[in-house]
Amino acid sequence: MKTGSKLWAGRFTSEMDNLMLDFTHSTETDSRLIPYDIWGSQVHALMLSRQNIINSTDLSPILIWLEKALSDFHEGRFLLDPTKEDVHMNVESYVIEGAGVEFGGKLHTARSRNDQVLTDTRLYSREQILIICSNLVVLCKAFIDIATKHTTTVMPGYTHTQHAQPISLGFWATAYISMFLRDFKRLFSAFETTNTNPLGAGALSGTNLPIDRTFTTELLGFQSTHQHALDVISSRDFIAETLSALAILMTNLSRFSEEIVYWTTYEFGLIQLDDSFASGSSIMPQKKNADVAELTRGRFSQVLGALVDLLSNLKSLPLGYNRDLQEDKPPLWRSFDTVTACLKILPKMSQTLTFNTDRMAQLCQDNFSTATELANYLVQEKGIPFRQCHDIVGNVVGQLVKSNQTFDNLDRTASLLAEMSIEISISDLASILAPREALLRNKSSGGTSPKEVKAMIEEFEHQLENIEASIRSRTEQIELAYERTQKMVKSTIQNPPV
Repeated sequence: MKTGSKLWAGRFTSEMDNLMLDFTHSTETDSRLIPYDIWGSQVHALMLSRQNIINSTDLSPILIWLEKALSDFHEGRFLLDPTKEDVHMNVESYVIEGAGVEFGGKLHTARSRNDQVLTDTRLYSREQILIICSNLVVLCKAFIDIATKHTTTVMPGYTHTQHAQPISLGFWATAYISMFLRDFKRLFSAFETTNTNPLGAGALSGTNLPIDRTFTTELLGFQSTHQHALDVISSRDFIAETLSALAILMTNLSRFSEEIVYWTTYEFGLIQLDDSFASGSSIMPQKKNADVAELTRGRFSQVLGALVDLLSNLKSLPLGYNRDLQEDKPPLWRSFDTVTACLKILPKMSQTLTFNTDRMAQLCQDNFSTATELANYLVQEKGIPFRQCHDIVGNVVGQLVKSNQTFDNLDRTASLLAEMSIEISISDLASILAPREALLRNKSSGGTSPKEVKAMIEEFEHQLENIEASIRSRTEQIELAYERTQKMVKSTIQNPPV
């Protein structure tokens, strides 16, 4: 091997130009992959020895220096050298420099950086997906707390950002939990797609050496082996699926954030932010801004952009490895960081919200939110076809609006109905048009009645328990695989061949 040259420099007669190196190295992106590259290298070395591709005398010094690399990393001393291009060359060079090329030079046998980088990325990504799932559980529990306290707290439900029908604050909160439960399904699906072993695919066609991919699958804690070598190297759909799940999750977080933004305005006045999760203005002393919600809403575009970035990169690539694929990780890393940051702060903000329940109730009373209730009463009690009932109630609302009145004027409302030959007593009309009573009557499955909301809370809590158990199970599988690897490494180091 040429002194000072790249590990791949055999056929080259000149060193890489510095501009070329600066343009192509990925060490900044790769820095978070260091422990995963070392784990993958430990497993690969153990497999090579187990299959007699290298002998036990070779294995011990390789593992000793990989162990030293891991220790240096944890102590902050293992820093990636850009002149070595990427994390893989840095780790391998460290082993070669420490153990000597006669030992360390055998580590890369039956392996390519093509399957190596995929191994690292999948190991890292599956952990990040589980971290995001755990943080999303915390947010769901914050909504559970809101819902539990407010099953009978009446508020206006909106369509087209206009008052529609009365709902409860608890009903509103459980709607987001229902949305997030589907996010868990997408995230778990992305986890399953990610949690397959690419190691052993080589550059693109496998190898003629007798490797054991089942062994590396088990020791790295993967659920299965990704079989087709060319597909392994060519595909990044596990990243696309992950980014898609994250983009949809951020869409839901952005929708929640939008409601926080306008509900805190003077015009809505439905909620008040705690001072610890708001900011002020440098010029306007009265301002209290919903910055957490606004930034979450704004950062959605980063994650959507990451998905578009990746898909645009992939759409015209031929099969096999292409250097374009080096650009798959930065958008994924940014998305992991962005989503995690949002999910860490949103539960705390949500737990400190103050809800203006009097304002919510007053808005329901002021703006005809129970018009549909009156139409449904006419269907049930008067036997009038719904379409005619819709027209009757719409006419009543129109007349009241012209005279600057609402359903609060029960006498006028009853009089307008009487003009259309519909007699309803004032007491019955008061009950029909009361927003809180409308909640109690809406007993259809999944509806806004307190009984239904409580049932949904109970069901959602049960589903969240199952989700937490699933996260724990997946996490434990990864941890057990890592612990098994480290035990094998330590045993080999402590009991070297004689």
